[in-house]
Amino acid sequence: MRLKLKDYWNNLLTEKSWNLLLDLKKKNFNFILIGGWAAYLWTKLHKSKDVDIVICDYKDLDFLKKGYNLNKNDNLKKYEIKFAEIDLDIYIPHYSKLAIPVEDLKDYTTKIENFDVIIPEILLILKQGAEIERKDSVKGEKDRIDIMAILFFTEINFNEYFKLLKKYKIENFLIRLKQIINNFKEVEYLNLNPREFKIKKQEILNKLKR
Repeated sequence: MRLKLKDYWNNLLTEKSWNLLLDLKKKNFNFILIGGWAAYLWTKLHKSKDVDIVICDYKDLDFLKKGYNLNKNDNLKKYEIKFAEIDLDIYIPHYSKLAIPVEDLKDYTTKIENFDVIIPEILLILKQGAEIERKDSVKGEKDRIDIMAILFFTEINFNEYFKLLKKYKIENFLIRLKQIINNFKEVEYLNLNPREFKIKKQEILNKLKR
């Protein structure tokens, strides 16, 4: 019997966040969607509280400066706009530090529901990078749930994943990924019963053997 999916964030909060994202899409500027909302568009499991985007053209950053209270966060190497409980985080080339250089991300996108969204292999790596940075926090837990959702509910090309780890010299991500899979207990967030989870888990671990 399939279990009822447990929501991670409050529905009212995620609706506000989604409406913010839809409003951004209507604006006359370009962005690539990463983070929790990208994971949701791929998996249709968990909506996000915050919005994470990549901007490749500084003219689009200037557009945001004119319309919003845009702040530069030098500690975390990103720009931010705060909307009450919701944060819009903006990552830009040659400044922001992600697991994969921001300037390369434009080569790894596709369209989902008219959004430019990062492909699953890259999204998995970016989510891993975030999880490593904040693994002991609430957001780190949400990162692990998103990582498992991406693994279980998208078509990951693991050969491409291995190539990307090698290209960007982050082969240690594979070790951490296996740890996340083996230690994952929050099955209620994946809409799977224990037997389904066990089968999917073993399938993924087999694919990660090199």
